[in-house]
Amino acid sequence: MSSGTLLAFDFGTKSIGVAIGQRITGTARPLAALKARDGTPDWSAVERLLKEWQPEAVVVGLPLNMDGTEQPLTARARNFANKVHGRFGVAIQLHDERLSTVEAKSGLFERGGFRALNKGSVDSASAVIILESWFEQHP
Repeated sequence: MSSGTLLAFDFGTKSIGVAIGQRITGTARPLAALKARDGTPDWSAVERLLKEWQPEAVVVGLPLNMDGTEQPLTARARNFANKVHGRFGVAIQLHDERLSTVEAKSGLFERGGFRALNKGSVDSASAVIILESWFEQHP
């Protein structure tokens, strides 16, 4: 039987947000964001996350324009997802992440004001929104 645990990444060129969630509850919580260098994460940190949480799948946010068309970052997020699959053999789900960062900033600001809006917090809060949105569409 599958664990029901999923890991989500909000891909960015400087920071990659991370969240862990449970299919049974449909909820997710943020983990520490990963630093990235021009979109390349510390792959050993990704490996540690996968070993620690052993997710049944990884959800990667797909950044699209508001009209649904692709943008330069879309291909880079897809490439990141493909590399995670290729290196670690984990199942990948791509998920439309339009508005997740806006929603994350709004939620963090409501709870903690401007101080809560540091880059890693926003990225990992975005990963939570991406994963919870994925759960809603895949009950």
